[in-house]
Amino acid sequence: MTPEERERYSRQILFSPIGESGQEKLLASKVAIIGCGALGTFQAAALARAGVGTLIIVDRDYVEPSNLQRQWLFEEQDARQNMPKAAAAARAIGRINSSITVIPHITDLNPTNIEDLLAGADLLLDATDNFETRFLLNEFAIQTSTPWIYGAAVGSYGISMPVLPGASACLQCLYPESPKTDQPTCETAGVLGSATATIAAIQTADAIKILTGHQPKLRITTIDVWNGVTRQIDQPVRDPNCPACGPDSEFPYLNGEKRAPISLCGRDAVQIHERSKPLNLPELKLRLEKLAPVRANEFALRFFPSPYEMTIFPDGRAIIKGTIDVGIARSLYAKYIGA
Repeated sequence: MTPEERERYSRQILFSPIGESGQEKLLASKVAIIGCGALGTFQAAALARAGVGTLIIVDRDYVEPSNLQRQWLFEEQDARQNMPKAAAAARAIGRINSSITVIPHITDLNPTNIEDLLAGADLLLDATDNFETRFLLNEFAIQTSTPWIYGAAVGSYGISMPVLPGASACLQCLYPESPKTDQPTCETAGVLGSATATIAAIQTADAIKILTGHQPKLRITTIDVWNGVTRQIDQPVRDPNCPACGPDSEFPYLNGEKRAPISLCGRDAVQIHERSKPLNLPELKLRLEKLAPVRANEFALRFFPSPYEMTIFPDGRAIIKGTIDVGIARSLYAKYIGA
């Protein structure tokens, strides 16, 4: 550790459970944050300030004005520029701590890229908004023996749980089946920034414990910041028949068997990720701007064929806002981008 690092992290080093040896472990650590919304931006900022040496940030989305109420690394300019969240977060972290490495990935985490994107991570932090990705993370963590921390928040309520493969119950022990898709979301029930910050802080504290060689309490923490209710219960014991972490492990999410070609984003929008083909965005812009308004940058193109809005990414992925009808989304994609 350099003298500058000792000074920068001096207050953290003075905390005896971390000390200088723990700080050195943090500086040598690599953490992957999956999702860069309210939970992920808080996690990334906190771990950057704590001196985690490398942060991998994976997010498929772009900054919108409605994000600014609770997503800690973004500014109005990011929304005006349609910045991808991962890129905007990396830029902001560079201003917070220029001595660490940030690797942003503007993509949808899926079975075909998860090994490449998360390779070498010492810990995984859940900041996603859907259980398909969480079950994918759970299976990857079990296969690679990588600890991860589940977290979610909606309204004024949030939940967090560390998962230590081989030592604790896994997500599928807790949820044998994926929860129903009609659960409240931030788009339908709203969310308080204080709820997301609280859960992300708990996740981050557990992350620092793990990275510095301490085992977190194997508990499920739930908090309602509006009603002032906090509960902690012991995790259930590992299910000996769990299909994910049991003796006959099966990984249908990791093998791609459970991946739908189209996923709903939960905000009157459909994401199409079944088209894996590179797109030339400048050429597409020239073609589409003859038909409807277009806004573009190096990361994505936004096209506004009223009453819809399409955000198109270089890898062929697209998010269609203004509908949750899969058929309409497919038709718009085929009409304007191609089959």
